[in-house]
Amino acid sequence: MLDHVIYPPEFDPRISAIYALNEIDVKAPAAVVWKLPVEAENWSSYFPPENQVKLPDGQTELSLGTRYSRVTIGSLMYPVVTEFVPERRLSWSTTVDGDETGSTAFHGWVITPTANGCHVLSEETQQGPWFLEQLGHKHPGGLYSYHQDWVEALARAAEAEATSKA
Repeated sequence: MLDHVIYPPEFDPRISAIYALNEIDVKAPAAVVWKLPVEAENWSSYFPPENQVKLPDGQTELSLGTRYSRVTIGSLMYPVVTEFVPERRLSWSTTVDGDETGSTAFHGWVITPTANGCHVLSEETQQGPWFLEQLGHKHPGGLYSYHQDWVEALARAAEAEATSKA
């Protein structure tokens, strides 16, 4: 049985305006896959759109409670890591900087070991007028497409890394 993201009640997909679930099987160990999402400043090395991520000074990896900055959809956000289970689960919540509507998002990664490597699941919910306008109305299906590209890029990077270590 594969796990899903554990959502706080206010981010539950059943009450969210926008929801995307993306998943992929990766032929690489969970330890190799895990390094890719936790080394947030390096996301652009395998997924170029994520090229404006900044961790706090002196920090090289995400950890529980990390508040970092990220520009996505052209807007500055300050996600906070809310779940961190090494090689298994990583989640963060965010608000849009300067958005007065209180729009929020919650993104989670779940890595499940399999016989041939691992299964990677990415889920995100978005709530509020800002996300509904930016993605729901202007780019229907955009969140799903963006995250599908991301999980596929992550899989290619992890498999290449695993092959180079073999």
